[in-house]
Amino acid sequence: MPDRWRIMEALGFKHPWFDPYNQNTLKADKPIHGNDWFLNLLGVSDTLIEPRSLPTPAAPQSPSEPGTNDTLGDVNQLILAQTFIASAVYYKGDTTFKPPEYEFKGTLAFNYNRVHTQETRALTIDPTRGETRDDGFVGVQELFFTWDYSSERPRYDFDDLRVGIQPFSSDFRGFLFQDNQPGIRFFGTRDSNRWQYNFAWFRRLEKDLNSGLNDVTKSPRKDDIFVANLYRQDFPFRGFTSQATILHNRNRETTPFYDSNGFIVRPAAIGREAPREYDVTYLGYNGDGHIGRVNLTVSAYYAIGDQSAGVFIPQGTDIRAGFLAAEASMDFDWIRARLSAAYASGDDDPFDDRSTGYDAVFENPIFAGADTSYWIRQNVPLIGGGGVAISQRNGMLPDLRPSKEQGQSNFDNPGLRLIGIGADFDLTPQSRLSGNLNELWFDKTEILETARNQANIGRHIGTDVSVAWIWRPFATQNMVMRLSGAALVPGSGFKDLYGDQKSLYYTVLGNLILTY
Repeated sequence: MPDRWRIMEALGFKHPWFDPYNQNTLKADKPIHGNDWFLNLLGVSDTLIEPRSLPTPAAPQSPSEPGTNDTLGDVNQLILAQTFIASAVYYKGDTTFKPPEYEFKGTLAFNYNRVHTQETRALTIDPTRGETRDDGFVGVQELFFTWDYSSERPRYDFDDLRVGIQPFSSDFRGFLFQDNQPGIRFFGTRDSNRWQYNFAWFRRLEKDLNSGLNDVTKSPRKDDIFVANLYRQDFPFRGFTSQATILHNRNRETTPFYDSNGFIVRPAAIGREAPREYDVTYLGYNGDGHIGRVNLTVSAYYAIGDQSAGVFIPQGTDIRAGFLAAEASMDFDWIRARLSAAYASGDDDPFDDRSTGYDAVFENPIFAGADTSYWIRQNVPLIGGGGVAISQRNGMLPDLRPSKEQGQSNFDNPGLRLIGIGADFDLTPQSRLSGNLNELWFDKTEILETARNQANIGRHIGTDVSVAWIWRPFATQNMVMRLSGAALVPGSGFKDLYGDQKSLYYTVLGNLILTY
């Protein structure tokens, strides 16, 4: 017998090469060569169908439909997207109790997307391209090397160095920075994994706007992120993990940049539309775990820094902004009930020397219904006040950026207040039903009133109702089907911005994920 992994083969137990559930060399169950070098291949197909409605600007040339007013057009849209992901991990070492000694990983993603609207120039700057956009892109999502340089310890605490394009999340729910970016990262554990640490530097890549994938064909952005955090398990309660974070974002992007659809994204088309630089430091505390029967996630950040110019004034401003979020839940047999609350400070004076609107670096919040929520899922454009969106796709903050993929952080924004309730129902081991109800308000509206040149905009964004069904027919992650629907019933602030012609805005999401 060549090694202990092939004892069963010697006894006559052999399985097809494509079977991932039994011993498989391609899934790292057996070494690919030698006694300690393994290969793990991963393939994912992600199919998305998404009918939706959201405020859409009418084409400046002429509206598509008779009777359309000169600002708002038809709201109905359809998104079709297909993503294929291929990943390979090649590593050395026995990873039962410790990380590999050496690890090489690469992940490519190919995305094709089609978007159909009812208005020209809603998708691209060129009106001759019509109301439908087809696009495809290949992105490098991971390409890194990891070295475990620590010596053998009795309980396998480790110190690792990772270099290259790698995933990183600054907190448990993706509130501040969750992305795959090139960087250098030191991380490890102490005291039998009770302490965990990260020290990292990332320089952000440009992203393809329509797919959201990394674009390595362009020069990296002049946007640096320095982060240090420390986790402590069972503190201050057993079963609860606390984390302290310091993150510094240094941005020097003063050269105009247009996205692939022809719209300017840097500087943002709002206010003076002038280049700016900023340095901002985030001081944060995050906690996740349970206290008795109560499951609890909390997050708090304070942003302090300065920028070379405000959005509406040429002078520099001081950045002082805060963010709070908490989600508590409790399990009752097969039911989990949830309560969510969030606050992001807004700016009440566009023309003073302080910017108090909180904005993240690159958020992907798993919170208050996540991407089944209408508000978090959809990018709602600020029509008539500049070429920016009130909120970003898969984002919670009303930050008035052109896009979170390519835009700069904006600390002159209205802020957010959110209260939500929800519940998950595990109907069977294969089937889960979830529902959420969120109430949303702007923290301040002075920035919106200045951008729109419109007085007395209300604070109430609206009521966000969503329901999602997830089905895993094999009780594994190899096949996951998701169907969700959400609606936003406009409040006074939303009606002030977009009129009261629509009693609600909707989104329907059909998603099929196949994984090998």
